[in-house]
Amino acid sequence: MTTNTTASWTAAFRSAVVSPHESIDLFELRGFAGQTVRQIIRLDGGGTALRIRLSNRYGKEPLHIGGARLARRTEGSGIDAGSDTPVRFGGAEDFTVPVGEDIVTDPIERAVTTGDELALSLWLPDDTGLSTYSAVPLRTGYAVPGNALTAPTLDGTDGLEELTTRHFISGADVLAPTGTAIAVAFGDSWFEGTGSTPDTDHRFPDLLNDRLRAAGSSGWVVNQGLSANRLLTDEIGEHALARLERDALDVPGVTHVLIHFGLNDLGIPGQEAYPEPAPIPTAADLIAGFTAIADRLHAAGLTAIATTVGPYKDTIFEGYSTPEGLAVAREVNDWIRGADSPFDAYADLAAAVADPADPDRIHDDYDSGDGLHVNDAGAQALADAVDLATLKL
Repeated sequence: MTTNTTASWTAAFRSAVVSPHESIDLFELRGFAGQTVRQIIRLDGGGTALRIRLSNRYGKEPLHIGGARLARRTEGSGIDAGSDTPVRFGGAEDFTVPVGEDIVTDPIERAVTTGDELALSLWLPDDTGLSTYSAVPLRTGYAVPGNALTAPTLDGTDGLEELTTRHFISGADVLAPTGTAIAVAFGDSWFEGTGSTPDTDHRFPDLLNDRLRAAGSSGWVVNQGLSANRLLTDEIGEHALARLERDALDVPGVTHVLIHFGLNDLGIPGQEAYPEPAPIPTAADLIAGFTAIADRLHAAGLTAIATTVGPYKDTIFEGYSTPEGLAVAREVNDWIRGADSPFDAYADLAAAVADPADPDRIHDDYDSGDGLHVNDAGAQALADAVDLATLKL
C-alpha cells in the first residue's frame, strides 16, 4: 500500500502529549488498570487508509494493550458497530508499547474523510502507571471497568468515568494524495483551544480549517498546541525548541508551521512564585528563541508563520500578568510585525482579539472569562486573522 507513488502518509490528526511526572501540576494525572478507554479522534483530512499513533513516551511501565478497536462514533460514547474493526501492531491485536516509546499501528484499509469522528477503544488489562497524556483535548473520553472493546455504547455502564484529558494517543495519519500540503499549528493553549467550548470543534485550528475548506483548499491544519507550554523553558511539556523536531518538523506532509508562544514564558514564573515576584525572559531572549525556530523551519524547507503574542492583562491567574511582562510582549509583537522578523509571514492574533481601548487585554466579547484565553467568538476572530494566501494549502 505505502509503495503507491500517488499517495503518501500524511498527518490528519495530532495531539501533543505531556509527561505526568513534571513538577508543575495543573491537570489531572492518572493511569488505568483493568479498564477500557474509549476516546474520540476527529480527522482534519481524509484518505484511503488510516493508521494511529500511540505513545508511552513518558510512561514508567510498559503499556500493555490487550486489544484496540476503531469505529465511527455516533454520539456520546456510542459507536457504529458495523464500522468496528481491530487495530493491530505488527499483525498482533495484543501488543505492548515499551517504556519511553511511540508506535504507529498497522494500516487500516478504509476510506476516511475530513471531519470523520472515530472512536478508538483500548483494553488496558494491566496497571499502566501514570499515563502520557494530552492536557486540554476538549474531547470527552470514557473509561469503564473490564473489556468493553466492542460495546456499542459505554453510556450507563457501572463505573463509567468521563475523561477531560486524552491518554496514549498522539496522532493519526491518512494515505492521501502525494503532495497534500499540511500546516502545523505549533503553540500553546491559544492553539490547543483552552477557553473554547468542549466537544464542539471551535478551536482556532478547527475554524481555520473551515475557512480553508470553504476556499477549496486540498490541504489542512493539524493542531500541535500544548496548554501552558513555553518557548524557552520546560513544563508544561518540553519547551518549543526541544519539541520542534518531533511535533513540527517530523509531521508527515508538513509544508507550513504557524507559531504562537511567549505568554507562558512571561506569565508562569510570576504565577508560580506569587505573591513573590519572579524573573522573566527579556524581549531579546524571546526574539532569539523565535529566530532559532524560524531558522530551523527554513533549514527544513518549510514556511514559517509567526503570530503575535496574545493579550492577557487583567487575567484572573494571580501573578501571571505583570507590567514588565506586558512590556516585553509589546516589544516582541513589534518585532514580529516589523521588517527584522525572520518569518515568512505573520498573523496578528493579538490585534484580532484585543480591546481597542486597552490593547494589552482581551476584548470582553472574545474573553473566555479568565482574561487569558479566548472564547468561541475569539477563536473565530483568530482564524479570520490568518491570510489564507500565506498558507498556500
